[in-house]
Amino acid sequence: MRLDKILENVDTLNIYGDTNIDIDNIYYDSREVTKNSMFICIKGYNTNGHLYIENAIKSGAKAFLIEEDINIDNMEKYTIIKVSNTKEAMAKIASNFYNEPSTKLDVIGITGTNGKTSVSTLLKEILNKVNKCGLIGTIEIDNSKEKIIPKNTTPESLDLQKSFNDMLKNNCKYCAMEVSSHALSLGRVKDTSFLMGLFTNLTEEHLDFHKNIEDYRNSKEKLFYMTTKANIINIDDEHGKIILNNIKNLDIPVYTYAINEHADFMASDIILEKDHIEYKVKTPTYEDYIYVNIPGKFSVYNTLGIISICYILDIDINIVKEVFRNTKGIKGRFESIKNNKKLNVIVDYAHTPDALENILKASKEFTKGKVITVFGCGGDRDRLKRPIMGKIAQEYSDVAIITSDNPRCEDPHKIINDILKGINIKKDNYIIIEDRKEAIYKAIDMANDKDLVIIAGKGHEDYQIIGKKKHPFDDTKVALEAINLK
Repeated sequence: MRLDKILENVDTLNIYGDTNIDIDNIYYDSREVTKNSMFICIKGYNTNGHLYIENAIKSGAKAFLIEEDINIDNMEKYTIIKVSNTKEAMAKIASNFYNEPSTKLDVIGITGTNGKTSVSTLLKEILNKVNKCGLIGTIEIDNSKEKIIPKNTTPESLDLQKSFNDMLKNNCKYCAMEVSSHALSLGRVKDTSFLMGLFTNLTEEHLDFHKNIEDYRNSKEKLFYMTTKANIINIDDEHGKIILNNIKNLDIPVYTYAINEHADFMASDIILEKDHIEYKVKTPTYEDYIYVNIPGKFSVYNTLGIISICYILDIDINIVKEVFRNTKGIKGRFESIKNNKKLNVIVDYAHTPDALENILKASKEFTKGKVITVFGCGGDRDRLKRPIMGKIAQEYSDVAIITSDNPRCEDPHKIINDILKGINIKKDNYIIIEDRKEAIYKAIDMANDKDLVIIAGKGHEDYQIIGKKKHPFDDTKVALEAINLK
């Protein structure tokens, strides 16, 4: 594509050199640069792309997007475009380069603290029954031909637009997409056209990045000003009510879902069992009975949101019900570990206070014996939630085993000490085992066939981050090793 076309509607400060040149590809990682490409110099948390221009030149780049002044040899040979913020400009450039792919897809954005992965993955399963559906989420990016492990919940804008374009090449009609607060704050989804947006819930998370809970909510709310067909809000959530009030006068219709509040989509007569849920759903035009092959009250909310989306898309409810009844669930999301010792072990990604409380409350409702919880908190992340999670784990577990999660560059002892600030030390229902493998082994060794072991925090992750390195570690595999040795 010609460079002047790529730069259409991009706010530039200065352009040096010829824009009437062909650009074969665009990169923001100098290690990936190929001949006749454009290199975007991103200023990140750990590095600065402006320092790698010489590397990009050696690999064949001939155009550069910068926000800092640069000095390179033979500058007249290259085209230099200066903008105020390269990361923000990259979103428009990416959309232009791939011919605005999101406008040709039905992109459904799901945002909120918890439930994004479950909603988007199940939604993809349903929409694939009707037409091809891509997926962009925490666990994977699925363009209907290949699956890619993402670096972030929502990719950088250049990777995102490429994924949309790949979906179009593979004849996708839909894309179910997790939309993180980071992506909304940092402009990764700028110039993405969303057909619909859904809000699940909001609890304390990422307060190491956001100034406070209001800033966090405001970031999530941005999604609902980017939609073209409808917005859907969980109004049982207090932040959902605030968002609803803020967007209710937009030209885009807004729908609500809830269990407790009066909403457009409501669940009642809820039955919670250890291996499934049942409830009656009331929509604006009909009522029906729903059976979901995933336990927990949170599954009521997740599936109610999905029903709302499918209703607006005019998807037959029988298709939705079939998927709910037969789904095998989502890896690392309240995932039951099958074994021949008849032990009840669940691995879950719960790493926020609300998510942990939800799974523990759900577990208490169907467990006949003890609930034994293994959990920790991540390093280099929001410290305020650590004592809160400690209190929740102790309150809703018969035994809470406090261990290491992904300590990253923090001392695991300090993380555990933060958790202990929420623990009542007068109670004897908690154990500290820093080594995560030992903690999982201990939990399973303690359990009998009436008990339930919950291993929380890492879910689908198959690694543990210690320092800046990822070490192989899979909660599911470790749990199976422990079960087989019991």
